[in-house]
Amino acid sequence: MSVLDLFRLDGRVALVTGGNRGLGRAIAQAFAEAGASVAVTSRDPERARSAAGEIEKETGAKSLGFALDVRDGPQVEAAIQQTLTDLGGLHILVNNAGINIRESILELKDESWETVVETNLVGAMRCSRAVAGHMKDQGWGRIINMGSILSFVGIPERAAYASSKAGLLGLTRAMALDLAPHGVTVNALCPGVFKTEINRPILNDPDYLARFLQQVPLGQLGEPAQLKGAALFLASEASSYVTGAALMVDGGWTVK
Repeated sequence: MSVLDLFRLDGRVALVTGGNRGLGRAIAQAFAEAGASVAVTSRDPERARSAAGEIEKETGAKSLGFALDVRDGPQVEAAIQQTLTDLGGLHILVNNAGINIRESILELKDESWETVVETNLVGAMRCSRAVAGHMKDQGWGRIINMGSILSFVGIPERAAYASSKAGLLGLTRAMALDLAPHGVTVNALCPGVFKTEINRPILNDPDYLARFLQQVPLGQLGEPAQLKGAALFLASEASSYVTGAALMVDGGWTVK
């Protein structure tokens, strides 16, 4: 086997929550390009089906799109079962579904806190718990939690988001220990600021954007395609001796 073969995902099935757009969409595309069948989800079923159709057309990989709100336990269980039934297995889970509500601690509402934490942290736990037994039984699995630079550093008006992403890093490490004896790795992929819809308030404010760019040694925001290689590494045999880790893809923000 050549070193490049280690990155192939032929015969694997991946589920990417929130995979209809942004970083999730780029990750799902990368997996399909590497040979995996992919399921992508969104709270909007039409957007999920549209993204899956585009991926299948562009890569030839079998793709599935369906609705999923990761805050809803029964929906999570149904999504896992649908992936297993329609795609014939489940080897890779990317907990990418997320939301960011920008509020200072001075104005943070209970509803905002609960929405962010339920989506970003509790939702990831539910999805991981739902696939863990299956991955254990098959003796192989990859769980990738979408962390953030805010798993490590703070930014004003991000109390809920930063808390959820810091918690996700703790969840990653604990799950890695739980699942290591069963051939399942659990890692966090921690992007910086990328050109995605969730960061539109930054992109649309030149002064705000300039302040962010001052924090990035590489001097630019990330493009979604720049996350593909890191995600593929964590999903493939190339990372077989990596678990409980946090892989930063942030242009150098967190080394300052």
